[in-house]
Amino acid sequence: MLENYTHIHEKDPELVARLFGSTLQDCKDRQEYVSCIDVPDSYNGPRLQFPLTFTDIDILVEAFKQQQILHARYVLEVLFETKKVLKHMPNFTHVKTSPSKEITICGDLHGKLDDLFLIFYKNGLPSGGNSYIFNGDFVDRGKHSIEILMILFVSFLVYPNDLHLNRGNHEDFMMNLRYGFTKEILHKYKMHGKKILQILEDVYTWLPIGTIIDNEILVIHGGISESTDLNLLHHIERNKMKSVLMPPIPLDGEDHDTDLKTKVGATIIPREVKTNGSLSEQLTKHEWEQVIDILWSDPRGKRGCYPNTSRGGGCYFGPDITSKVLNKYQLKMLIRSHECKPEGYEICHDGKVVTVFSASNYYEEGSNRGAYIKLCCDMTPRFFQYQVTRTTCSRPLYQRVNAIESSAIRILKERMISRKTDLIRAFQLQDRSKSGKLSMGQWAFSMENILGLNLPWRSLSSHLVTTDKNGNINYMSSFQDIHIQKPVKEAQSTLIETLYRYRSDLQIIFNVIDSDHSGLISMEEFRAMWKLFNSHYSIHIDDFQVDELAERMDLNKDGSIDFNEFLKAFYVVHKLDKLSKSDGNLP
Repeated sequence: MLENYTHIHEKDPELVARLFGSTLQDCKDRQEYVSCIDVPDSYNGPRLQFPLTFTDIDILVEAFKQQQILHARYVLEVLFETKKVLKHMPNFTHVKTSPSKEITICGDLHGKLDDLFLIFYKNGLPSGGNSYIFNGDFVDRGKHSIEILMILFVSFLVYPNDLHLNRGNHEDFMMNLRYGFTKEILHKYKMHGKKILQILEDVYTWLPIGTIIDNEILVIHGGISESTDLNLLHHIERNKMKSVLMPPIPLDGEDHDTDLKTKVGATIIPREVKTNGSLSEQLTKHEWEQVIDILWSDPRGKRGCYPNTSRGGGCYFGPDITSKVLNKYQLKMLIRSHECKPEGYEICHDGKVVTVFSASNYYEEGSNRGAYIKLCCDMTPRFFQYQVTRTTCSRPLYQRVNAIESSAIRILKERMISRKTDLIRAFQLQDRSKSGKLSMGQWAFSMENILGLNLPWRSLSSHLVTTDKNGNINYMSSFQDIHIQKPVKEAQSTLIETLYRYRSDLQIIFNVIDSDHSGLISMEEFRAMWKLFNSHYSIHIDDFQVDELAERMDLNKDGSIDFNEFLKAFYVVHKLDKLSKSDGNLP
């Protein structure tokens, strides 16, 4: 969709620069922009003193515990200083441990500040004698991503040899547009949010892509593939990887390689975006694929290396691939993150691969523990688990698994309701006697045919539908406890379902177009977006339906609508939730 939009608006240099160009001239911006931002006497949040010291880490942690916001001037200064130091670092940080000096490895935090506080409470703040590796995905999903970044970056600036940061797949401005961090920044920093986001784009590109401990343990965010080349990865210009969702543009005469298109479910960016010359330097296709693999891949029990279909990026790698790569580079172990685990960590591939995930309660409260690892030379890794809870005792494993399953069923029902019209049509095609019932096999076939999720529908049926005494399914019961709230009653169901199903994609393209972040979109822009969207997904909905809906949503009739509010108007109502809220006796 971004490709098509850029093609249509190839004469819009501002959009092209936003998507593909360089973002900042560091020295000029630092002097001319940051120096113009005053911190008023009325500001009662934390104040940082440059050069930073251990005291600033402590001040920041205590202030964030009190829900204080760090002033935009300090945020920008920290970001500029962090980039300045990162630019001098190698792609892989090499660290040493000793019997007297351990190192702590933390996985995904995803904006969950309480987990970081709990780690520091149990394990101590970073210092010269207390080293840490934070293995990517600091941001998105949670509500306190900027606070986590500020604590980590300030700690890094105070102890650059003892706190190590690896890039994750969410340290990526395109991912932030979808998964919440962009919205968080613009909400907390209304005046300077855009500038913060711009410098962050650059900071991400300079983060190291891995850490090697004692020349034996490789620490990367995602994983490896059969073609992983650590020698090449040590020497690529990592700052050219602005977003993993934007593949390299083929040079003149090159084919648009279909393998490249499918590597992260992306499309080749068209030739027209190069008109401003901003992409004269980029990674090669092979270099780009190497970085994709280490940021996105996941281990599996099956031998070999095959496409990571669930993520749309990277690969699945088996125990044979792990052994091959580790042996090739004389390594003993791979520590990675990237996947939530019920116990906070998981060991696989005969002990050669360890996953560590540090965001507890990732899906729902009580769904999983968080964990971190402590390592020192020639010693077995030690695992420390925790869980941020309202009470002191955590749930047993079966309850945590139930919480994850309940969350998954809830999401699945929302996927079903977003395809309600298509599912009913498929059910009715199978129901030739018009009885309102289908056999288990017919129902399962229809579900998979429409949703394409490759799920065990027979096993899931008890959570999704009701059956009669003969085992036949009342297929309309699939939708009995859930519906999409219509912002306009007259809107057709197919239109509502389509907008709900693709609301995240629409929001991403809107956030890119909305360069001033006003949140407003004109009726003409809305129609243009819909035509683009309609052609991209081959959705057959008449334009007049969309026009009518947009006009009704223009509440004050000023020719523009609040697009984010427009999307929020399409939400799913779970009837069981409403019942629970109305009955104080229900758990």
